[in-house]
Amino acid sequence: MALSLNFFWHMHQPDYRDAEGVMGMPWVFLHAIKDYYEMPWLLSRYPSLKATFNITPPLIEQLLLYVERGVECDRFLTLWSKEPRDLSSDERAYVMKICNSTQFDTMVRPFHRYVELYKRDDLNDFEFVELEVLFMLAWCGNYLRRNDPVVERLVHKGGGYTGADKRELLDALIRFLGTILPFYRELLEKGRISLATTPFNHPILPLLIDMENAKRSNPETAIPSGHFPLVDDAREQVRRSVELYEKIFGRKPTGFWPAEGAVDEKSVEIYREYGLRWIATDEAILFKSLESDRREELYRRYAFDDLFIAFRDHGLSDLIGFTYRFWEGDRAADDFIEHLQKIDAGIENASVSVILDGENAWEFYHDNAFDFFDALYRKLSQTPWCRTVTMDELSGTTERSLPKLHPGSWIYGTFDTWVGHPEKNAAWELIYQTKSDYLHHREKLDVATEEKIVDHFLAAECSDWFWWYGEDHYTDYAEEFDRLFRSHLIEIYRLMDVPAPPILFKPIPGERKNLHALINEPKFSIHPTIDGRVTSFFEWLGSGMIDETRLFSTMDKVRGPIEKIYWGEDFETLYIRLDGDMERLREKGEIRIYVKGLENTIDIGFTSKPKKGLVSVAIDRIVEIGIRKRLCFHDMESVRLRLEILIDGEVVQVLPGVGELTIDLNEDYSEHWYV
Repeated sequence: MALSLNFFWHMHQPDYRDAEGVMGMPWVFLHAIKDYYEMPWLLSRYPSLKATFNITPPLIEQLLLYVERGVECDRFLTLWSKEPRDLSSDERAYVMKICNSTQFDTMVRPFHRYVELYKRDDLNDFEFVELEVLFMLAWCGNYLRRNDPVVERLVHKGGGYTGADKRELLDALIRFLGTILPFYRELLEKGRISLATTPFNHPILPLLIDMENAKRSNPETAIPSGHFPLVDDAREQVRRSVELYEKIFGRKPTGFWPAEGAVDEKSVEIYREYGLRWIATDEAILFKSLESDRREELYRRYAFDDLFIAFRDHGLSDLIGFTYRFWEGDRAADDFIEHLQKIDAGIENASVSVILDGENAWEFYHDNAFDFFDALYRKLSQTPWCRTVTMDELSGTTERSLPKLHPGSWIYGTFDTWVGHPEKNAAWELIYQTKSDYLHHREKLDVATEEKIVDHFLAAECSDWFWWYGEDHYTDYAEEFDRLFRSHLIEIYRLMDVPAPPILFKPIPGERKNLHALINEPKFSIHPTIDGRVTSFFEWLGSGMIDETRLFSTMDKVRGPIEKIYWGEDFETLYIRLDGDMERLREKGEIRIYVKGLENTIDIGFTSKPKKGLVSVAIDRIVEIGIRKRLCFHDMESVRLRLEILIDGEVVQVLPGVGELTIDLNEDYSEHWYV
């Protein structure tokens, strides 16, 4: 029997839209004119060949947005379409940054005039227009250069471009974007391709289901504090994806590429609930599941819990993704087929899955990899011992059932690319904290507001944000990615009408470690008198302290009344002190304390005399609170607290600004004893 070759091309961009629905970066548009039509077109030129494509929901929605709204949905295109004289200096610098980001050897060098203008900072307005047009032409793929008369004419012109050329080019490209999704549907209906999708916002589904999966995959991985399951979000990510796919392609999906090839046994259950028949992931997952690294096992056909799983040949996929870019097309194609021939000679009825990014590698190839794919597809169509198959065809040929499925992703079979580094964990902790605050306020929200909030949570769970945190990957747009991530969480607080914690306005890369230096942990037991005053110098000596002014000092926000938080404890009582504007609190204020794990909040109003009982409170020059530990917290060994400050019934400040206040109720401070 012939070897079965499963090409699986993954098309994805994160959701670049802000709260107003405007995309902050243009990569969907640029890859659309270069890759999203080009890749299935290259395959379609050889009628005997088949493949599988994966198109993610954020990509689908943003492609449709260009068709519906044109350039106004894209910040870069809006600026690009203006006359240079109408741009501010910051806007001009932003356009220049994008136009000078193109790969030089493969995309800039073929255009002589582009080489002359590239990375010059002294362009006049006429040269600036030339740079803009050349940038866009460099991103146009071979299909457009061969089939669109506007693109073909402007490429031939070579330089001297005008504002009229720019407008004509943009109109042609916007029209072209409307043909991309219908082309995939056409090939799907003809049986030339299988078409998959991904959970809605490209999340690492196993980490949403259970963050402990990170440690199951790699026991050395540090995981975020305060994590809890987000199973409802995981299911919603899958449900929405299935719904959008059916709306666009007229049928339900048969399979998924799990974002980043991330799998675990619980996510398989969810996929099966929604009627999926197959998924795919990396060979590392297979070898860890089998507890064997015998390569011949890779070329068999597997299922887990009746869900077919294709396992990616890492080596062959990386040859296309990274190695062949340096080779001449025919030589690379011959080498690839030689690798397949060795597999076919050693394993009867072998199945080989080549799965990789379908867009980002080709800008490093000459001519957008046209020569390579033309040679590869031509030679494969003439190879009788190898037949290309779709995932739909392959999924009906299961040979073996896996007894277990190792949790992990396509990178080393772990989740370490998306969790473990302090920056990555800080981003996860912001999601968990925002989710906790949302659950506190959920009952007061109307349906429309709640739906918008869910949208932002799902967008914040995208794997791309976590990919760029830490030192393992680099991009010139780290600030933009970080800002987009945090903007989703900030918008959730705006929709709840609750002040966003100051920490959300701090960039995560680089600065986050300095924020934790603002937290002074308790050193000794304390025994303050609850009277609203600092009775003596020693009363709060040894307590913990957070200076909130150091957080919101850089914020262009209305400040809350509390400037500092102190806390500490003795054997029986947890003490909290708040410094700040006492007049605002005394007249119309109240405090609401959320304790993770307790159903009810601790609500505090103010009178002139301290309250006695489970909670003691006094307000004068400061607020002092005493909470009886065993009566309020029962058998809890530690507590995680959030405080909301309300004025006239409205939340005006959330404390602490750096996240939750974590307190060990059994701390004896012995590490600070001196003898």
